[in-house]
Amino acid sequence: MNKRVKAEFSDLEARLGYRFRNSELAALALTHLSAQAEVGRRVQSYQRLEFLGDRVLGMVVADHLYMAFPQASEGELSMRLAKLVRRETCALIAAQWDVGPHVVLGPGEARGGGRKKAAILADVCESLIGAVFVDGGFEAARDLVLRAWGPRMTADAEPARDAKTAVQEWAQARGLAAPRYEEAARSGPAHAPHFVMRVVLAGYGPETGEATSKRAAEQAAAQAFLERWSAK
Repeated sequence: MNKRVKAEFSDLEARLGYRFRNSELAALALTHLSAQAEVGRRVQSYQRLEFLGDRVLGMVVADHLYMAFPQASEGELSMRLAKLVRRETCALIAAQWDVGPHVVLGPGEARGGGRKKAAILADVCESLIGAVFVDGGFEAARDLVLRAWGPRMTADAEPARDAKTAVQEWAQARGLAAPRYEEAARSGPAHAPHFVMRVVLAGYGPETGEATSKRAAEQAAAQAFLERWSAK
């Protein structure tokens, strides 16, 4: 990194509250796969760090929720978890960190507004968590997550609404058949899977949710459905 880039990245480190020991690892966490088009050869991207960061995020948030809500049921904890680790939330965190200007993109992706795309911001959020985990260990990654997510994890002290039950009741009130949930995708090793579940309700567009368990992913899909259709 040249001096100007280092100075700019130091600003990002200040917002993260973490200083990297390995600058190459930090750069990798900010490199989108499309960057290979800029250099004319295959380059490494943040995808592996994103995979790792997703699991670290889920573990930290799940542990915090378990301790913060000792009377909560497994269903309520799953609902809270799904809401906190979904891509929309990760994108908001990345925007707060203002990672956009630091993301390395190919020319086409950059012209297409890639630095503001929620999907890319969410990925970079997770890749930075993964990079901090590799660079500084679990405690450093845990501290990063708690600083960024802490207010969100305790903002709603009331029991979280069970989204699947809400969708079921919403469908019944309209005389519709019960919603069904389908596995849209699954990735990761057996000990750390990642699920994408889809909720399907006749007459309405399907919605998907992602999480590290099927149940949490179903809750995320149900929540996405409610946010799109319940007010209509």
